[in-house]
Amino acid sequence: MGTNKLTIEVTVNGEPQQVEVPARRMLSDLLRDDLHLTGTKRGCETGICGACSVLVDGEVVKSCLMLAVQVDGKSVTTVEGLARDGELHPLQQCFMEHGGLQCGYCTPGFLMTSCALLAHNPNPTEEEVRAGLNGNLCRCTGYMGIVESVLCAAEKLRGN
Repeated sequence: MGTNKLTIEVTVNGEPQQVEVPARRMLSDLLRDDLHLTGTKRGCETGICGACSVLVDGEVVKSCLMLAVQVDGKSVTTVEGLARDGELHPLQQCFMEHGGLQCGYCTPGFLMTSCALLAHNPNPTEEEVRAGLNGNLCRCTGYMGIVESVLCAAEKLRGN
């Protein structure tokens, strides 16, 4: 029995792509293995840890739970798409400045989830940041640096 492949058209980090994928290919595998965007991490592969979080049409999704064919006609943003013209995104800068990362494995997922959080709520409280990030796990930082990083980025993005 042959594999059922489908051609999808997806915009990834602003670049239109036409890709042939097996019907059961996960979005995380498409991004990492086919498009070589290895910032998206495979963690638990059950949607619990959030390391694979990306934005699909601006909404955060766990790419280990989404089939690649589900992004046909959509826009996907990975951590590689945050920086622009050689400048780090304010979230990336604040994560570095405020100790929002240690080993870095979970960082791409936290960055992408934080990006969606700030798009929906540009002036979150500490409690709102903690609630917004509750689908992402970190084993190194203790979360305080992550929360401070998101609050710093929110301030920078608001122009303060």
